[in-house]
Amino acid sequence: MSATVRTDLVLSHAVITADVTANFDDIDIEGWLKNLPTHEYQRCAPGDHKAAGYTVDDDGVPMSINVEMIGSGLVIQQYRYEVASKHYCKMVSLSDVLSPAGWTTTQVVWELGMEQLDGDKLRYVNTVTSHPTEEFLRFIADNGQTYEEAAAARQKASGDHCEIETPHYAQSIVNYAKAQAAKGAAA
Repeated sequence: MSATVRTDLVLSHAVITADVTANFDDIDIEGWLKNLPTHEYQRCAPGDHKAAGYTVDDDGVPMSINVEMIGSGLVIQQYRYEVASKHYCKMVSLSDVLSPAGWTTTQVVWELGMEQLDGDKLRYVNTVTSHPTEEFLRFIADNGQTYEEAAAARQKASGDHCEIETPHYAQSIVNYAKAQAAKGAAA
C-alpha cells in the first residue's frame, strides 16, 4: 500500500506511561508483540480492541496486524517493525480507517518502551503519533471538516484510547516476561 504521508502535520500524539514491577532483563517487548494472542490484545482495551495477529510483509519485514476502534473509527493497523528489541519497538503503519463517512487512511507510529527506574521498578512508555495522508486531507475536506476539527477529534479519541490500553499493555508485557522466565527456569 502506498500513500503520501504528511509527516509535517500531526493528527494526534499521545505519550502515556504505566509503572510496573518485574526483572528488567526478562522484559521482551519484541517477543510479546510477536506472540500476542487476540484475546490478550482484547483484554488490553475491552470493547475497543477487536483482533491482533503477526505476519510478515512481502519483503520479509515482521508485521503486527491490529484491528481496533478508536473513537468512532474502525482502524486496521498494519504495523511494520522499524526497530524491534527487548526494551523498545517502533512500529509504523499505513492504517485503513472506516469512519461513519467512509474509508480513509492515516499513518500511525507506535513506540513501545520499557525503562528501568530502580531495580525491578520499571516504567512502560506507550507513544502513539498519527499523521494524515493526502487522501485523508481530501476526505475530511470533502466531508466538510477542517484539519483542526479532525485533529482535535483524533487527539481526544487517541488520547482516551491510550489511557485505557497503556496500563494493560504494561501488565501484559510483564506477565509475558514472567511466563517466559518460568519456562526458562523449568528447562
